[in-house]
Amino acid sequence: MQTLSPQDYFTDPASTDFALLDVRSPGEYATGKLPGAHNLPLFTDAERARVGTLYKQTSPDAALLSGLEIAGGKMRWLVEEARRLAPNNKVVVHCWRGGQRSGSVAWLLERAGFDVRQLIGGYKSARHYIRTYLGEARHELRVLSGPTGSGKTPILLAMRELGANVIDLEGLANHKGSAFGALGEAPQPSSEEFENQLFAEFRRIPEGETVWLEDESRLIGHVCLSDCFYDHLYAAPIYALEQPLEWRVEHLVENYARHPKEELEASFNRIRKKLGGQHLNEAVEALANDDFATAARIALVYYDKAYHHYGQRRQAQVLAKVVAASRSAEEVAKQLLALG
Repeated sequence: MQTLSPQDYFTDPASTDFALLDVRSPGEYATGKLPGAHNLPLFTDAERARVGTLYKQTSPDAALLSGLEIAGGKMRWLVEEARRLAPNNKVVVHCWRGGQRSGSVAWLLERAGFDVRQLIGGYKSARHYIRTYLGEARHELRVLSGPTGSGKTPILLAMRELGANVIDLEGLANHKGSAFGALGEAPQPSSEEFENQLFAEFRRIPEGETVWLEDESRLIGHVCLSDCFYDHLYAAPIYALEQPLEWRVEHLVENYARHPKEELEASFNRIRKKLGGQHLNEAVEALANDDFATAARIALVYYDKAYHHYGQRRQAQVLAKVVAASRSAEEVAKQLLALG
């Protein structure tokens, strides 16, 4: 059986021929997985906990025997499931630290005729590689900034359609970045899983090329941007987008008025202290009267102040101020790309 370092796996084009099999428990896999990995769990979460308890409280030998007893009944399933996941019988196997779990499954699959590689250091080592990669300036970042309601995400997605390299941070985080950002979104990934998928997005783009992203604070909902990446985002030059207030209000109404009023009210309550009781009451009354534009303007009182304070603190290099010539995301995208 051959071994493979995380660097070799992520940089060798031949690795794409191998299915990546993560033999950790489903709970470990759900917390964070390597890009493209399939879960082939040797133990369930409960079984893993039981073996771990035996290791700590009884002995390593007792844990080993218990693990063998559990795995023995799964050998056929492991082989058949691996064949389903890797029809060409080529696999890279990993666990948490490249130890007994991945070694055992790799041994079994090799006996079953697979071409097997074991990932050295497992998921832990691969995570170290990912964080190191994100901490290195391998691409030229350009950041689109603008106050709440500017429609930055649709503009970036339009830029992607026009051929630009774009990474949608809010799309990866399943959150629009404000107190209202979770409305209509799928559950958020862990910060760890977000980072793994961010790494996958960057890897698709040749090093040295320009990558456009949206200006974000360190937190996107519950997802926390790691220091290794956020430092680069924070230091990157920005393109500051400007447009009439009414366009921003219309954009917010288009995006949020379709959500249940009770959810909108709950979102307003999350910024109660910053908004003030009077403004909150006015916003809730506007929602009750289906006056979503007034509610949006009230929200912008708080968010515009927050954006101004953030801009003063950040003091970023502004490459250009872009006054939107149209409400069309595609037209604004063309404006930005025309700047070079």
